[in-house]
Amino acid sequence: MSKRKRPVKAREDARRGAASLDEAREWLKARGIEDIECIVPDQAGVARGKMMPVGKFLAGPTMSMPGSILTQTITGDYPPDDNDYESDAADQDILFEPDFSTLAIVPWENDPTAQVIHDGYHRDGRPVETAPRQVLRRMVDLYQRQGWKPVVAPEIEFYLVKPNTDPDYQLEPPTGRSGRPEAARQSYSIAAINEFDDLFDDIYDFSEAQGLEIDTLIHEEGAAQMEINLLHGDPLTLADQVFLFKRTLREAALRHDMYATFMAKPMSREPGSAMHIHQSVVDIETGRNIFSDEDGDPTEHFFAFIGGSQKYLPAVMCMLAPYVNSYRRLVRSSSAPVNTQWGYDNRTVGLRVPNSSAAARRLENRLPSSDANPYLAIAASLACGYLGLVEGLKPGEPVTGSANSDEIDLPRSILEAVSLFEECEELVEIFGKRFVSTYRAIKQAEYETFMQVISPWEREFLLLNV
Repeated sequence: MSKRKRPVKAREDARRGAASLDEAREWLKARGIEDIECIVPDQAGVARGKMMPVGKFLAGPTMSMPGSILTQTITGDYPPDDNDYESDAADQDILFEPDFSTLAIVPWENDPTAQVIHDGYHRDGRPVETAPRQVLRRMVDLYQRQGWKPVVAPEIEFYLVKPNTDPDYQLEPPTGRSGRPEAARQSYSIAAINEFDDLFDDIYDFSEAQGLEIDTLIHEEGAAQMEINLLHGDPLTLADQVFLFKRTLREAALRHDMYATFMAKPMSREPGSAMHIHQSVVDIETGRNIFSDEDGDPTEHFFAFIGGSQKYLPAVMCMLAPYVNSYRRLVRSSSAPVNTQWGYDNRTVGLRVPNSSAAARRLENRLPSSDANPYLAIAASLACGYLGLVEGLKPGEPVTGSANSDEIDLPRSILEAVSLFEECEELVEIFGKRFVSTYRAIKQAEYETFMQVISPWEREFLLLNV
């Protein structure tokens, strides 16, 4: 982990969240907040919403926005209607209510500004089926009905790159304090992290100010590729943190004349970026990890969770790898898994069981890429484990060597992934037909947009050879 130059100090203004509107009013007043960003994560994990004076917010914190913001593609377009998907022709408003537990300051703004994440509701009070935060909330509720509480810990990889204003040019590593960009692999290098000490100091300060907790920071394999690990906790809380961390990292990087990118495969010659998800399940009544028995041995629940992950993860890959670029990461010999095999302390498999105590026994899902919407990725991963638990599934044998030479049992493209999702009745029942049809329509529309672009590979090898 990078060495902090500025010590962390306990500050009242770093406290995150409020329990009610009245408490939020006092929280905002104590910090002299002038404006507040009312944020909604969309299907891509992009922050949508409104900026408003704090007085207007307190007068009526519920805001309305067109429901279409939850059907936008990453390019800002909207999917066409078809046999299974039908848009709201009137583009009616839906209501967004603040979750005051997410209230935090926006530390990079010059004027005192706060932010709060909102949840979407229909006018009759029903949660909006296509709102990613509500999707994850429904998944957590499924566990709670069984007397369980899921616990997750995400790890997010990202690249630092030179500013790039022309998409036709390839990305390059930024220049650090030495005046030279990285030219060789620097996995776990402290010196390579120190190249960007000033940037990481800002990241830590911004995170502290928002009440966000970073567990560790490491340098990954790629040139200027980093990884931030978060603490274990409630899935919704951790998804919120990933959502806010992405924004924080981008803002901090811009201050230092570089980009922080979460593209799954931003540079062809470098490894891709993942969002690994560590998962365990706790019995609500006893507080014990259901993956371990009283003697500390793995339980049938543990193996059932693995079995469900093996069976259903290929069908949710459209949420774990949501873009065309995501599948450039999932190839052999690219430091990424290509199957749903599992093993103990084995980083070549898609499902790794880390070394841990019995109380901390968990399963690491190594398939999601860093471009995934954290709410949907965590919901999808938990859905697979849940189905394994309720169906009593059994996993295959653990892999002891390399799994990279095994057959690729994941979809190889976004269209194949979406098709598997739509055809899986168990997952459609969990996520709901409205969400599944909407998500499928969005991904198909994005693919059609991608297909309008001719790549350099095509011009190089097809122009004069075919």
